[in-house]
Amino acid sequence: MASLAHVIREYQSGELSRDEFVAQLDSTLTTDGLGPAQLLEMLGAVQRKTPLPEDLYVEVRRRIEQLRVSNVAAGGDETGMQTTVEIPSVRSSSAASNAAPPAGHDQIKGTGDTLNNRFVLEECLGVGGMGTVYKALDLRKLEASDRKPYLAIKVLNVQFRGNPNSLVALQREARKAQVLAHRNIITVYDFDRDGPIVYLTMEYLSGKPLSQLLRTPGYKGMPVRAALPIVRGMCSALAYAHERGFVHCDFKPANVFLTTNAEVKVIDFGIARVFQRPEEESDATVFDPGSLGALTPAYASPEMIEHREPDPRDDIYALGCITYELLTGHHPFDRLSATQARNANFKLQRPPNIDARQWRALHSALSFERDKRMPSVVRFIAEFDDEARAEKSGTLAKVGLGGLAVVCAAAVGVFAFRAAPDRDRSGKPAAAAEVGAVASQEASSVPAAPIVVPSSAQSAAPPAAPSSAQSTPQSAPPVAQAAAPKPALTLATVEPVLAQVPCSALAASVQDHALTVRGYVSERYGAAHLKDTLSALPGVDTLTSEVEPVAQDKCDTLKVLAPYWVRNWQTGRAASLNVRPAGGQLRDGDPLIVDVTTPGYDSYVNVDYYQLDGSVVHMVPGPRARDNQAPPHYAATIGSGGDWVIAKPFGSEMVVLLITPAPLFDKPRPESEARADYLRALDTRLAQIAAKSGQNHIVADFAPITTKPRTP
Repeated sequence: MASLAHVIREYQSGELSRDEFVAQLDSTLTTDGLGPAQLLEMLGAVQRKTPLPEDLYVEVRRRIEQLRVSNVAAGGDETGMQTTVEIPSVRSSSAASNAAPPAGHDQIKGTGDTLNNRFVLEECLGVGGMGTVYKALDLRKLEASDRKPYLAIKVLNVQFRGNPNSLVALQREARKAQVLAHRNIITVYDFDRDGPIVYLTMEYLSGKPLSQLLRTPGYKGMPVRAALPIVRGMCSALAYAHERGFVHCDFKPANVFLTTNAEVKVIDFGIARVFQRPEEESDATVFDPGSLGALTPAYASPEMIEHREPDPRDDIYALGCITYELLTGHHPFDRLSATQARNANFKLQRPPNIDARQWRALHSALSFERDKRMPSVVRFIAEFDDEARAEKSGTLAKVGLGGLAVVCAAAVGVFAFRAAPDRDRSGKPAAAAEVGAVASQEASSVPAAPIVVPSSAQSAAPPAAPSSAQSTPQSAPPVAQAAAPKPALTLATVEPVLAQVPCSALAASVQDHALTVRGYVSERYGAAHLKDTLSALPGVDTLTSEVEPVAQDKCDTLKVLAPYWVRNWQTGRAASLNVRPAGGQLRDGDPLIVDVTTPGYDSYVNVDYYQLDGSVVHMVPGPRARDNQAPPHYAATIGSGGDWVIAKPFGSEMVVLLITPAPLFDKPRPESEARADYLRALDTRLAQIAAKSGQNHIVADFAPITTKPRTP
């Protein structure tokens, strides 16, 4: 998130309006990571250098001081501290605290304030597209000694107050959510206003959003049995809403809440649109929340992105995305929007921990075509919930110690498969039938016995003549002559070899004796040469090479940025860069358009175009796109307005995405500069950031492109 100083600078430079500045203030103060004393010092430094307008300065200071009070009440770090900070004062503190907003400006409410002399805003819980959500103390419940005096309040963001539709949106949200009274949907109490402040009250939930679980470092998915309660809760909520004619329209992990009581709650039906308009809902056509343009591209169906009429199957697409993430730890389309993934012919990979029927249900839910998508949430969960299917068929009751024996037998079978040194030409173990038979025998608690061929097979095949080995046991080969097992294949074996390849950026993955390598290598070294080298490594049975050759003039770029590209791919491609059209074949006059996604942490996005003439064009940040700070898992399209157009010289070029935890440079660089000069400055700056913040949050991605003249 942006710091207080950064937000103030954006306001002073004209990049933020007054309303936008106010809207960001609360979330900035609560997520800045600084205590009130440090925030007051920051405010003082800014005020001495370039003073804020009097009313805003007083308000920012008041909010920081209230933040201290709130933090002390919560037992925060400031508890028991008395800090005096010398900052400019435009009026006495008593006047400042009682100052009324100047005429013509909206009243500001935030942490520490009270709405309607009843609701004390104690903590900022999050900021959404339309409002800021606070934890609030209900003084009436407190007076009545209610055991649960807290609730959540969504306050309409200041910039939406000027939108004539936004007030209607919040009122509709309250009304719809009250209609949707379900144990898996958050309970909404009321809709009210305090002067110009418009807000919505709802139940306060203790727990965390599903997005927080999915973004946990190292999260690689969960077993189906663990994920099923969450999937059931989501399906139950959506099915209930769909039955009553509502589509959520912004279903995503952040809108699924996991309570400390192990409940699943779907929240924020704020832009839900009625897809069935009953006659008594005469005002349903007066306001369409979709006009506010709020959706999340990574979870929106193609039809939503294309502004088609909403349909329950739009929510099913989002449900499929979330279910896939639960099982695997990553988005099914690498966080591309549905239209981007469709245009790129993105192929879904089946999660390894689901059966064929579950995969059919999930694959259908993720279809890019509405007519081919799973028709209803009820149908989806009926197909996906294997435990419910087992209950209906009566097989669940049979699972017990016998099931445990099967699991143990399967483990023995897997071990035998991996240990078997002899394989036939198809790659299957020579004793596969024996392994299966042993597993069957152990599962039924029968002592190991010679393999018995079924009677049908016996009648179909004549008995085999005894071999010499059978008739003469002495002729059996000695154990010492058995084939030696293959040496283990590990990354520790592969990575030193990759590190010796000049002018390259290479990442490897290993599974058993299969090696996969992707990345870039110079044309001089050659992808074929690399493949031969890796195929000769001990333990490699199969090699998959996804390596692209690059021209020699890219070597200086790879030398500086390859470590960050490798780190990105080692972490599952946390950040991605894709050029339109897929394949990166561009002609003279074509716009240069790239799609970017960011990792699961606050970051700074840097996109550079390395041209054939030895120059670097800074796309972001640059004169045409100054703001490059991004929240976690942010997706953006750059250049769709025709800001950059392909021109000669033509040939092999490259676009580079670089993600950093801090700004790369204190001052803006020229829009275009010599590549050698920029790479020297970049190398030095990246070393400084790594020394201060660590290397883990610096990642890069490359997008080679080929530019050509336009033929007549």
